Amino acid sequence: MTDLAFEAADAEQKRPGDTSGIGLLIPISLLFALLMLAALRSPFLISASGFGSAMIVVAPLILATYALMATVIAGRGTVDLAIGPLIGFINVSLIQLTSLGMSQSPFVVFAFCLLAGVAYQVIMSLIIIFVRVQPIIVSLSGYLALTGINIVILPRPGGMAPQFMASWGFGTSIFSPILLIVVLATAGWLLFKRTAFYTHLRLMGSDERAAYTSGIPITKVRIGAHVISGIFAGLAAICFTALISSGDPTQGTNYTLSAVTALVLGGASLAGGRASVMGSLLGAVNIYLISYSLSTFNFGTLQSYVTQLSYGAILVASLLLTLALPHIQRRIHNFSPPLFFVALSVLGLGVALHAVFDYGDLPEAATAADAMLFAPLAFGEAASATGGLLTYWLAVAFIAITIPVLLRMLVSGAGRSNLHVAVYVILAAMILLLTFALSNAGSGVLSFMEVN
Repeated sequence: MTDLAFEAADAEQKRPGDTSGIGLLIPISLLFALLMLAALRSPFLISASGFGSAMIVVAPLILATYALMATVIAGRGTVDLAIGPLIGFINVSLIQLTSLGMSQSPFVVFAFCLLAGVAYQVIMSLIIIFVRVQPIIVSLSGYLALTGINIVILPRPGGMAPQFMASWGFGTSIFSPILLIVVLATAGWLLFKRTAFYTHLRLMGSDERAAYTSGIPITKVRIGAHVISGIFAGLAAICFTALISSGDPTQGTNYTLSAVTALVLGGASLAGGRASVMGSLLGAVNIYLISYSLSTFNFGTLQSYVTQLSYGAILVASLLLTLALPHIQRRIHNFSPPLFFVALSVLGLGVALHAVFDYGDLPEAATAADAMLFAPLAFGEAASATGGLLTYWLAVAFIAITIPVLLRMLVSGAGRSNLHVAVYVILAAMILLLTFALSNAGSGVLSFMEVN
């Protein structure tokens, strides 16, 4: 009966017009605030190579956050502090095997990384379940043990990643194997949420005693949660290895603090039972954007301290704002996170186009546009300038019209059943405009660099 009640409550949370998604209000708002700041400070981000570089850097953090999410949902305060050293352990082990010529095949590399992550997590779960040690003690012990083991395996950074990974870390294009791994991992989590196992996992994390009395095999569910965590840890290690193209026994430990912060920013409850895939994804991207935005400022020797301070300040501010969510829920009767995301995306797209647009060409473009009144067929530079001016003003008109429409839809009828086809049309138009911005960002970035 308890299980059926939980499933009914979960279905009730997803009914149209419900405000259960209000928890994504903060990470979505923070995402676009940081994205617009980063685009204005460094227009290089709004380009194919800029996006590719961002993806290769943020991918290990996203997957590490997914790995944490699986165990956090399981409850008992299971925050795996060893996730960073575990990524480092898989990395240095893979590099040593590569130097021995044992891991040049993609199949062997993926199998080794996934099995190594799963094996470690299963051992930790067995200690938690049968030895009955508190999860936080087990994870802290694993952190210290793996940190020392990594240095024993590879005393100093070095080595070479497998040959097929050589081009993965270049980050010169939008589409790459790293992007494919992140997309498949996210899709896998979304599909996993539809299974009965996930329902049991959430119930166990919310109330383990109620889960046990309702007949849920909590031992198997907890081990399964650690297996899932190990799989994502292995994927994170693969992306980390592609990022640095070598081995590093210490760098992986940095992902522990960043992943925990990203998880909390995404609205997860460290007490268990609640975590969102999209919230965790947004939290990880926000952590990257904080670091990226701060790197555009010159703090000298204080750069690393300012970054850590910013992590803490934004985390505390987000937690304080979370306390205000119940008051916001009482005033917002319909809230759709996708629609809110699209509304801010339009504004963010406008800032991105502004960041990469070369306003120095406007006078020439205007002259070319006047000439078009008398010469319908134009070629060469005049046609190019006219096309740039036309695209610019079309983007301005598109943004000016869609923002009020989306905000009106957001307030008046944000239920899932009320999402109009126009929202998907707007998304398609945004993708086309963003593609134009990425393909033509080179001149804007060069102009920005010349001015600075």
